[in-house]
Amino acid sequence: QVQLVESGGGLVQAGGSLRLSCAASGRTFNSYIMAWFRQAPGKEREFVASITWTGGRTNYADSVKGRFTISRDNAKNTVSLQMNSLKPEDTALYYCAVRRLVANKYDYWGQGTQVTVSS
Repeated sequence: QVQLVESGGGLVQAGGSLRLSCAASGRTFNSYIMAWFRQAPGKEREFVASITWTGGRTNYADSVKGRFTISRDNAKNTVSLQMNSLKPEDTALYYCAVRRLVANKYDYWGQGTQVTVSS
């Protein structure tokens, strides 16, 4: 059974930084994409960034390009999201998710970690 456990959320002032981590277990992820999504109160969940487990190809939402960096540590089975220059609009519950490369939906989700950016 795949398990995803996020950590690293918290309260930070605008302009600050946070680093989120997602510990993945339960299988090998060689043919998977790992991603971060977020959901702010009253809004739909939105894509933030993704990375292929093999090759490390990345993709970002326009709203976070140049500020956020996704990375993975294959040896530790973790995916991280370095968030810099945070804005109040980045406030949300951040989720880690995985899907197979050939799938069109994310199969497994973590419980989420809260990020709050104060102005």
